[in-house]
Amino acid sequence: MKKISKYKINGELLFCIISFFLISVLSIYSAQNLLPSYMNNLVLKQIMWYGIGFLTIFFIMYIGNEYIYKHIWILYIIGILSLIGLLIFAEPINEAKCWFTIPGIGAFQPSEFMKIILIITLGSLIQKFHEKDPNPSIKQEFLFLFKVMIVVLIPSLLTFLQPDTGVVLIYLLTTLTMLFVSGIRYRWFIICFSLAFILIGGILIIYFLNEELFVKIFGTSFFLRIDRILDWSSASGYQLEHGMASIGSGGILGLGFTNTPIYFPEPQTDFIFAVYSNNTGFLGSIILLILIAYFDIKLIFLAIKTNSNRNKYIISGIVGMLIYQQFQNIGMTIGLMPITGITLPFISYGGSSLISYMIMLGIVFNISNELIRFTN
Repeated sequence: MKKISKYKINGELLFCIISFFLISVLSIYSAQNLLPSYMNNLVLKQIMWYGIGFLTIFFIMYIGNEYIYKHIWILYIIGILSLIGLLIFAEPINEAKCWFTIPGIGAFQPSEFMKIILIITLGSLIQKFHEKDPNPSIKQEFLFLFKVMIVVLIPSLLTFLQPDTGVVLIYLLTTLTMLFVSGIRYRWFIICFSLAFILIGGILIIYFLNEELFVKIFGTSFFLRIDRILDWSSASGYQLEHGMASIGSGGILGLGFTNTPIYFPEPQTDFIFAVYSNNTGFLGSIILLILIAYFDIKLIFLAIKTNSNRNKYIISGIVGMLIYQQFQNIGMTIGLMPITGITLPFISYGGSSLISYMIMLGIVFNISNELIRFTN
């Protein structure tokens, strides 16, 4: 039997990551023309974060997934404590307590790491539930779902209070994806979506009929978040209008890097796709979309092939999270989705988010190596 190195990296996924790295660095370099002078070091920082990210991948591959799985509840508690610490100690940035500021390094966002912690925690919960009874009763499923709800609700409430509605949506949609893959009865999804429809409908009725009552019940912050989300339906708003104009002005082949002629806020993070599309045009945008789809499909195939149910659930959570963020970010940039401040994975600038994605990749590479060893 041929011995497989624990540090072997899936070449197809590595090709995608290197491509994302090049696209990210070039797009951020171009976006700097739209940013103030004190932010002219973002390219070097992004290169540094990618470097740290690759070291993180090798660290995850060194310690192995089982070590992480074994200590996931400790990591979950640390994640919850960090979210609580934000609300108590963090200085507001743009009226939100989402980051710890580290002098000389930048901002650290705990919710980015909470996403992968939650995915692994849920994967372990689902696996243990099915191992205990492969054919659970409705009562057993209800008690299990109640436990899942508590595990997800705690970080969701803490993140919502920051406030960061976008990450809360990621928590919830990732959870639904993993539960769907786990094979629980579909009636729970019908009940869940029905309750969500009633709740959202009730909130919107109050919002449209009595704004003063809405503010009294939910507060000004939540009112402004709803107001911002609903702006997309009329394709209004300075950021959206200028971002779409920037995409449209790129034409077929684009205007070239550093030639973005229209200013819009957050070009290095939320609206990085508008910068890239303006630079490379319709053709470049299609290439990026194909690359993203190829990356996601490779992960899906890996989930299908793996013999470990826990690994299957974890990869499904990762894929669900990535697809939602990709669809949401690009969709909001072109006016198809509401603007929620969700970044484009591996492309947008950001240390915390990029390192969290690299942790996921380290876990994925470990799963890929386990599959190779098993088939050999």
